[in-house]
Amino acid sequence: MTDWRTDRVRAALDGRNPTVLAELDAAFAVVGDVQWLPGYSLALTKVPGVDRLSDLPRAERVAFLADTDLVATAVENVCARRDPAYRRVNVEILGNADAFLHAHVWPRFDWEPEALVRKPVWLYTPDHWRDPAHALGPQHDALRADLAAEIDALRRGTTV
Repeated sequence: MTDWRTDRVRAALDGRNPTVLAELDAAFAVVGDVQWLPGYSLALTKVPGVDRLSDLPRAERVAFLADTDLVATAVENVCARRDPAYRRVNVEILGNADAFLHAHVWPRFDWEPEALVRKPVWLYTPDHWRDPAHALGPQHDALRADLAAEIDALRRGTTV
């Protein structure tokens, strides 16, 4: 069996993607592989082979964006409860490096370095992506549980 990272969408559909927090209507809510900004999550398309938002018919685009909004709201609620230095979320659909539709949901915090706190997250140095100290792991289990519970609560129309 191939590594789930080689095809994250099919792995999610097959139940082999361990980052999945929840299956939504048009996307999977997934927690990010790195957590230097705790709560970093994504909305991942459920349609294999879709590279960009414009590959979807309009109704499916709107559904994907609605799921992205749900993930962003969950990240905002959880991060605000967990960290008084939480500032906001940034939502981005880029796709320059990974050829599958996904939306990044980056929580931002007042404790970030002054030179970066008001800048795009992509200005962090590449070592933030590779540093084992930032890798998703068991130390993030409580965060993952909080995110999954918040997503579920939002889908049910309640709040945690």
